[in-house]
Amino acid sequence: MDTKKSDKFLSTLEAAQKGDADAQFALGLMYEDGKGTEQNYVAAYKYYKLAADQGNINAQYKLGIMYYDGKGIEQNYIKSIEYFQLAANQNDSDAQFNLGVMYGDGKGTEQNYAEAYKYYKLAAKQGNSDAQVNLGILYENGDGIEQNYAKAFECYQAAAEQGNPIAQYYAGSMYYYGKGVEQSFIKSIEYYKSAAQQGDSDAQFTLGIMYEKGKGTEQNYAEAYKYFKLAAEQGNIRAQINLGTLYYEGKGVEQNYAKAIKYYRLAVQQGDSDVQFHLGNMYRDGEGTAQDYTEAYKYYRLAAEQGNIDAQINLGILYKYGFGVEQDYAKAFEYIAAAAEHGNATGQCNLGDLYYFGKGVEQNYIKSIKYYKLAAQQGNSDAQNKLGVIYECGRGIEQDFAEAYKYYKFAAEQGNIDAQFNLGDLYYFGKGREQNYAKSFEYYQLAAQQGNSDAQFSLGLMYADGEGTEQNYTEACKYYKLAAEQGNSDAQINLGILYENGDGVEQNYKKAFRYYQAAAEQGNPIAQYYAGSMYYYGRGVEQNYIKSIEYYQLAAEQGNSDAQFSLGLMYENGKGTEQNYTEAYKYYKLAAEQGHYKAQNNLEFMQENGFGMKK
Repeated sequence: MDTKKSDKFLSTLEAAQKGDADAQFALGLMYEDGKGTEQNYVAAYKYYKLAADQGNINAQYKLGIMYYDGKGIEQNYIKSIEYFQLAANQNDSDAQFNLGVMYGDGKGTEQNYAEAYKYYKLAAKQGNSDAQVNLGILYENGDGIEQNYAKAFECYQAAAEQGNPIAQYYAGSMYYYGKGVEQSFIKSIEYYKSAAQQGDSDAQFTLGIMYEKGKGTEQNYAEAYKYFKLAAEQGNIRAQINLGTLYYEGKGVEQNYAKAIKYYRLAVQQGDSDVQFHLGNMYRDGEGTAQDYTEAYKYYRLAAEQGNIDAQINLGILYKYGFGVEQDYAKAFEYIAAAAEHGNATGQCNLGDLYYFGKGVEQNYIKSIKYYKLAAQQGNSDAQNKLGVIYECGRGIEQDFAEAYKYYKFAAEQGNIDAQFNLGDLYYFGKGREQNYAKSFEYYQLAAQQGNSDAQFSLGLMYADGEGTEQNYTEACKYYKLAAEQGNSDAQINLGILYENGDGVEQNYKKAFRYYQAAAEQGNPIAQYYAGSMYYYGRGVEQNYIKSIEYYQLAAEQGNSDAQFSLGLMYENGKGTEQNYTEAYKYYKLAAEQGHYKAQNNLEFMQENGFGMKK
């Protein structure tokens, strides 16, 4: 900005003060731009008005702008129209264009597309490219004129030939969708590229989409990345989202969750609910950042407040389990019910859960079934599987194995792991179907391949017993190991048995004990009994009767009759403890009542000889 008055300014001032309209306009321009003098909108307004009152078109146009923007004078759309009108009457195309804008937007006058059309057309005839663009938009949308894609394209093309980037973008879109011209992705790309080179972010974004999808060109994620990045740097929300997705999926660029989050955050600042939801997922799952349920909650809530149904569901789930927020079943019910009311299948399934378990609402099996069925009808495999469970168990509805089979099969065909396992169970036990080990094996295998530990354990059993397949301890060991690695205590026990007996694997007492112990630590009473036996006999571990008693005691408290019998023996014989017939009698009796044959014999012997019995 020049702060010292220039010679040109002084000479222009002198001419303006003598009443020269052109000089008055030029002086107004100098004050507005701060050239040759300090910037002064009030002074600019003063000299524009003097010139405008003498009929100077440019000054009239400038006064319209100043009233429109409220510079040097209070904003006044009515006055803005008045001065644009004066200039437009003298065929100023910029004034005609701006009048069209004001009629189209209803500023300073009632909205009137017919008048907007009239002024755009006047300006367009003079080659005003902005007017040609807006005239094309009126034809494309049918505002103030009959919809006509061909004429819309003509207007866009005329402006595009003048290098107008917005017109080039619109012309590209007409070719993209085949509006007013034969569809041509190749032509579309040509126009988009012309606009993109001039920095049009919409064109850059759309080019990114075309390279990503391979429309009008070979699929090229690197080019998609390039154009998304150009648009994203200009604040284009959609480009920021798509750029984040490319980083998230590692397409066209090395996968980088941190950068994905960076671009999603940029879009989030502009309030995009889909990105808010996706960011919530990334914080929930710890992708590109430390897992943070509090942050996940924050972004889900932002999206939910905008009506994002998926966010409402996930917000409800956070409240349901107390992740990132205090557990609140009533709030969980509120958000999940809102999503379910919009017909969202995931919401309906989760609402079914809340009714089934009576969380946040009174338990109601009938309503639970209702929502599971609504979700199942939309193909929700979780709801289908849960309906199968309800029919199999007969909760809230009459037990019906045929219906259970039907719903399990629907879900299993969609790859639902739990349903595949449950179908395997129906075939194994002959529920609602004729017992069929081969079919059972087939479904267990499907679930096992997807990592279901119960299915892996069941496959191990079938290989060990030769059910539905030839007996094969090596395969049994393989599937027990897969399940055991996921913490399946039953598989850990059976794997321990294989190592203890040397079936399908080299006999190894240490490994056997290790697996028994792993299962015992999870509170499995059978494992606790086996671990106690390993200590009793000193297999895989140094013999220790005291440790043996500890494990037997844990199993006996859970009603394991073998452990109760073994404790009876140890108290009777004084191993690891003082001899105590009363305690021996107590444990023999507990085991005998469960039908333990050896305990019954020992109990009978003690009764005949009066050992341990209260007198």
